[in-house]
Amino acid sequence: MFRRSKSETPSDPAAAEPQGKTGGKGRPTPTRREAEQARKAALKKPRNRKEASAYRREKMRAERAKMQDAMKTGDDRYLPAADKGPVRRFARDYVDARWSVMEFALPVLLVISLLGVVFSGVFTWLPGLVNLLFLVMIACIAADWFFLSSGLKRSIAKKFPNEGTRGIGFYAVRRTMQMRRWRLPKPMVARGEKPA
Repeated sequence: MFRRSKSETPSDPAAAEPQGKTGGKGRPTPTRREAEQARKAALKKPRNRKEASAYRREKMRAERAKMQDAMKTGDDRYLPAADKGPVRRFARDYVDARWSVMEFALPVLLVISLLGVVFSGVFTWLPGLVNLLFLVMIACIAADWFFLSSGLKRSIAKKFPNEGTRGIGFYAVRRTMQMRRWRLPKPMVARGEKPA
């Protein structure tokens, strides 16, 4: 009754073949490992305020650890916003490749002031010399600041013509005032090496 008769067979052989699936989910099927990780992450969702704050603290701790590693390796993805970007990296390399008066200013000024305090009673001419050395050191710092920021801005204008240089001079000076071994992110170029 509901069967096809032999005479009703399709004449077109292409129509007789089954059509391919047209739909689909639009993404590849996740691997077992990915599915398990997603399931575990869903189970870890906090159920109350205490768990939520613990989860937030753990997440922040992990982000800080990534940032600390990035400070040592120079990985741009996890650096703080103030240090991100190719222009900032070039500025750091520019500063780290050169010798600077500002780098040694704090230790030198500290030694000068200690000498002035300790021996000013013994040598009456020492306070005048200390004041003169302070003035010379401040003049050297000002000259170093000027040459650093102007040279850096010129180099950035050549290498990155479409990037702005606003704030980059102060960023470089702030980095220069730190001793090389304590700079963060860590220096990636040797002294005298030309920054890339």
